[in-house]
Amino acid sequence: MPDGRGDAEQPTGWTRSVGLRTRVTDAAAATPPHRDRYVDLLRAVAICVVVLGHWTISAVTVDDGRLGWVNALGVLTWAHPLTWLVQVMPVVFLVGGYANAASWASRSARGEDAAGWVRGRALRLLRPTAAFLAALVGGYGVAVALGADEVVARTAIWAAAMSLWFLVVYLAVVSLAPVLLAADRRWGLWGVLGLVGVVAAGDVARLLTGTPAAGAASYVAAWVAVHQLGVAWYRGALTRGRWPGWALAGGGLTVLVALTGWGPYAVTMVGGAPPPALANTAPPTLALLALASAQTGVVLLLRPAADRWLRRPRVWLAVVAVNAVVLTVYLWHMVPVVVVGTTLVRGGVLPQHDVGSGAWWAWRLPWLAVLTVLLVAIVAVAGRWERPRSSAERAAQSAWTTGAGVVASLAGLAGLGVGGPDGLLPAVSGVPVGELLLFSVGLVLLVGRPRQRRGGLGTR
Repeated sequence: MPDGRGDAEQPTGWTRSVGLRTRVTDAAAATPPHRDRYVDLLRAVAICVVVLGHWTISAVTVDDGRLGWVNALGVLTWAHPLTWLVQVMPVVFLVGGYANAASWASRSARGEDAAGWVRGRALRLLRPTAAFLAALVGGYGVAVALGADEVVARTAIWAAAMSLWFLVVYLAVVSLAPVLLAADRRWGLWGVLGLVGVVAAGDVARLLTGTPAAGAASYVAAWVAVHQLGVAWYRGALTRGRWPGWALAGGGLTVLVALTGWGPYAVTMVGGAPPPALANTAPPTLALLALASAQTGVVLLLRPAADRWLRRPRVWLAVVAVNAVVLTVYLWHMVPVVVVGTTLVRGGVLPQHDVGSGAWWAWRLPWLAVLTVLLVAIVAVAGRWERPRSSAERAAQSAWTTGAGVVASLAGLAGLGVGGPDGLLPAVSGVPVGELLLFSVGLVLLVGRPRQRRGGLGTR
């Protein structure tokens, strides 16, 4: 995504929003001719689809004063095939592979080493995440201090942070990117087939044991496979004519229909599935990889039309605007659901109706409108954390320090993303202190400090 450029000091919300608009306008105007605008469009659209999808299926309930949350897909079984359109995480990892390959090619040509590159990419993810986690912990403390039930408060915080799982996997893939790029140069698409085999073995193990833990390796193997498709796209292996796009789209869709129609896989590509169907996301399955193949083909086929559309200045400005705060949008998008649920729904301003009823669908429109307004306000404040690297972050750092920082950050995020409201380590007063400490240590190691110039103050 384009790096924004804004003022270092923005003391008020109004000046922050002005600074963000200036950064977006400048970035759009300064876009180099060689930049692949289509990749930025795909990233922006994918994240917007994720946000709207989560908001649409989220149903907040109040029963005897107690808040609850219902996934509407558990009721609206007829909508399961529609998840083939809104499950766009494969597109995010596909774009990630393309962007990582392009970035590494540029940075390595300038003499940057792998550790420095990984450090920079990791910090672009972790800085906004640190602000997000700090806000959640502060919000929990305020809620408890005001007399909120600790269990309800922890559940609300977990609901707001439920999307952290993506950062765990994505940061792991980014950290492995230099190795993955080398693997692509050596094995090409044969490496992708090997990863598909790992996922297939995990599916078999799950069917035999009845536990998702048997396919745990698929969490990495499946998303790395999609990432490698993006790398292959960047180096031109998927753009030798139109036939790769048609083959991936047609072949992926055919396999997907077969696996979900006659095989053991659930039709839905979002959330869990009732036994004996095999859920497709936790961990990812062959059916999800078939969807990824189909989506990759569609992405390739739509490119000519999208490139023409992106020549319009207003369209490109909108794409740059979303990409300037894309991680902030993703991280914070469930916070409005929690806020509106604990206020407007609990207070009866937004009435409850049976999920799937005509009244429930009618009230989805004001629900989405309120969430949009609230998220825009949040992003106007929190978006300032998506900034270029500071001088401290540009200073050289050993590969061991970078590796330790990434591992510690991943361990903390994994505990928060997998452990639910209580985390995996013992909590202190309802706060997952162990996971937060691991994350903080990792962030501190990665940020480091500026090197002093010889003979005087300053930084390199």
